[in-house]
Amino acid sequence: MRPISIVGDGAPELARRLAARLDGRVAVVEREGGSGREARSEPDGSDPAADGGVTDPVQRPDADTELAFDADGNWSGRGSVDGFDDLLDGLAPDHDYLLAVGESRLRVSAVLLGADPDPESVPGTVLATAEHPDAVDLDDLVVDLDAAEPWITRETLVDRVEASADADRSGAIATFTGRVRARDAPDDDRTTHLAFEKYEGVAAERMDAIAEELAGRDGVFDVRMHHRTGVIEAGEDIVFVVVLAGHRREAFRTVEDGIDRLKDEVPIFKKEATESETFWVHRRD
Repeated sequence: MRPISIVGDGAPELARRLAARLDGRVAVVEREGGSGREARSEPDGSDPAADGGVTDPVQRPDADTELAFDADGNWSGRGSVDGFDDLLDGLAPDHDYLLAVGESRLRVSAVLLGADPDPESVPGTVLATAEHPDAVDLDDLVVDLDAAEPWITRETLVDRVEASADADRSGAIATFTGRVRARDAPDDDRTTHLAFEKYEGVAAERMDAIAEELAGRDGVFDVRMHHRTGVIEAGEDIVFVVVLAGHRREAFRTVEDGIDRLKDEVPIFKKEATESETFWVHRRD
């Protein structure tokens, strides 16, 4: 899934126009009333609200999450999440795009609208700035969004290996998830976040080569890897390795070898920020 944050005056209008131009399944998430989240999902990128297709879910004081579906499978909903990353993780396996409206803190590609946009105000890569929504070149924006790094989850990779040609011969799927550890010992300075930078092109090629080599082992049918980049906060996921194999022993062994080789061979550089200092890990080592 490729997410984008649209911030500023006219953001909902631009999100509707962009959704109509995207091919695939599109989710639009809007901040409403300050703390809530409202999500809509359209298989074809259309705006169901404009057609009267989706009605607001009935308000139930005893419900944590509320969803409403129309006859075509479009849905709208309200609910609460622990963080926006959790929402991205939940929507990613089933969507090609997510348009976040009015959420400026996301570490994803962004469009800034307004008379004096400030690229430093958002943590993600700014794809476009404009004073008004109609001043944004949608053709260029679609191309840039499709070229941006996707939001990959462990569940996305599991879905991909389950769709492999040899899935019917598999009796095991093993996964590894690396997370940002806040501290090694109780008295350590707390790690607030890690920042990852990768050698563009080379890192992806090396991960693909490792996965292909591991998938060539006897009893192993598919291997998928993904390493997130940018700023990742304590408690958030960093890296995933997923293995489809005939039996558990091959699956566990290959997952362990996969993450070891990724850490040793793939050019991804880590900067750690604690409560007292910031440093490049490879330089300190």
